[in-house]
Amino acid sequence: MLQRMSTAFIRTLRDDPADAEVASHKLLVRAGYIRRAAPGVYTWLPLGLRTLRKVERIVREEMDAMGGQEVHFPALLPAEPYQATGRWEDYGPTLFTLQDRRGGDYLLAPTHEEMFTLAVKDLYSSYKDLPLSLYQIQTKYRDEARPRAGLIRGREFIMKDSYSFDMDEEGLEASYQAHRATYQRIFARLGLEYVIVNAMAGAMGGSHSEEFLHPSPVGEDTFVRSEGGYAANAEAVTTPVPPDADASGVGPARVVDTPDCPTIDTLVDFVNADHPRSDGRSWRAADTLKNVVVALTHPGGERELLVIGVPGNRDIDMKRLEAAVSPAQVEIATDSDFEAHPELVRGYIGPAAVGPNSPLRRMRRNENGQEVPTGSVRYLVDPRVVEGTSWVTGANAVQRHVLDLVMGRDFTADGTIEAAEILPGDPAPDGSGPLQLARGIEIGHIFALGRKYSRALGLSVLDENGKAQVVTMGSYGIGVSRVMAALAEAHHDEHGLAWPAQVAPFHVQVLATGKDSAISETAADLAEALDASGIEVLYDDRRRASAGVKFADAELLGMPFTVVVGRDLATRGTVEIRDRRSGRRTQVPVAAAATGIVDLVRSALA
Repeated sequence: MLQRMSTAFIRTLRDDPADAEVASHKLLVRAGYIRRAAPGVYTWLPLGLRTLRKVERIVREEMDAMGGQEVHFPALLPAEPYQATGRWEDYGPTLFTLQDRRGGDYLLAPTHEEMFTLAVKDLYSSYKDLPLSLYQIQTKYRDEARPRAGLIRGREFIMKDSYSFDMDEEGLEASYQAHRATYQRIFARLGLEYVIVNAMAGAMGGSHSEEFLHPSPVGEDTFVRSEGGYAANAEAVTTPVPPDADASGVGPARVVDTPDCPTIDTLVDFVNADHPRSDGRSWRAADTLKNVVVALTHPGGERELLVIGVPGNRDIDMKRLEAAVSPAQVEIATDSDFEAHPELVRGYIGPAAVGPNSPLRRMRRNENGQEVPTGSVRYLVDPRVVEGTSWVTGANAVQRHVLDLVMGRDFTADGTIEAAEILPGDPAPDGSGPLQLARGIEIGHIFALGRKYSRALGLSVLDENGKAQVVTMGSYGIGVSRVMAALAEAHHDEHGLAWPAQVAPFHVQVLATGKDSAISETAADLAEALDASGIEVLYDDRRRASAGVKFADAELLGMPFTVVVGRDLATRGTVEIRDRRSGRRTQVPVAAAATGIVDLVRSALA
């Protein structure tokens, strides 16, 4: 049915919303695709819903072609399955929880692994039923602490999640690769650039996972690439561990006064001026050991301080740290944390005050009879802090540092942790060359889950010999609403959106730009002819809107093609066809306009 602007539920805005930071958020709100209902929660308006449904259609077609079967689970779920798998606690404060009137615990689902597992458990019992792939497109909920960027990071979002069920690892690998190839087809059809990178499994669990990232400067994910083909999310990068160093020529550690050295740079300048190295080389920021105090909140609420030692030329990457300590939540230590641990001298913390080096460290037996450390704050270091390396670091006293403190000789740690930022030029873990850094929007994530959920929830089937075998699973997600934001980020200019034909809410916008009745009649006839040919048309028939307003709205709304019926109709007998994405403008005779536009649209859709 032909949609007319005069009756469409569309209102455009001239100003950006106050809370919008990125182009997709600004334009989707201004163009009347979405509207904010609460922080991280959006109402889908008719234009937005049409585009969303087209994204969903492409996803469904490819999932169905792969052999996936669609189901639909509720978003409101009982707590028991999530308690059985441990995710009731693991998700921490990001889980929306509630109780019914009888006191029963429920949650708003962040993902649906448990429900898919239980459904297959209820209905399947034999190896003959497998392999199986099920999927749904459903609304998910996560209580993001800092929702931002509109649809890119919200509290309510739409996701396609699918799950494979196989008898063994070989079957899982086949299902995983089938989903991987399907995702490549989906994003190709959507016209969305992507990079596949190794990733962390996080709270999902599993032995292996990969992310599909759309490269974008507004993306929240940092990923790395090497010329040799290595690609990974920064959280999943492992540091190549250097060989142990020879410290035989390093003199004894010595404590020196370091007045007015509040930063790494001022410390390096000071020690180079007053305490030069014996080998003649200058001290560098990478020779200093920065000790950062963070607080972990473990599932169940236990709070633990942790000191992390990293080379002074690097900062802590909080996302890498969060991945390393998951499912614990992490934050920078507070004033009250330091007050509770007076041995931590802020700004001058050194290894002697923490971990196995601390005089507070004691050993005790836990409930399993094992000896475990207690008393001192746990100390973890970057993998580059290897035996024999020499450092400048805090001396646990105000305005004092220690020089030539050697790992293994003068201090040790409780272990290592991947928490330092990745820097351009760092070596790839696989030896394929130096790393380059970029940012991206996560649009898909695939996991080889294994048997975590099936084992926890008792999903097994009988094999050929009549023996019960625990089913192995894969999990595969596409952020459908986030894909729409990524498309808006990829396809816009300073005037507005510029949708690919496959996802545009309408293929063509017809503008009647003049008060002459012949213009309105011709525009209406053309719009109706296109509609009859199966072309989706938005006809701007507004009588009181000026030509300038109509042109501005057309550019903001972003339909692939605009047909302008105006003054050239009377003088030349032509209408103008504008290609929104290329900017090309073509004058065509009225009689040939409908056929020409139909051909353009079909070519764009192909």
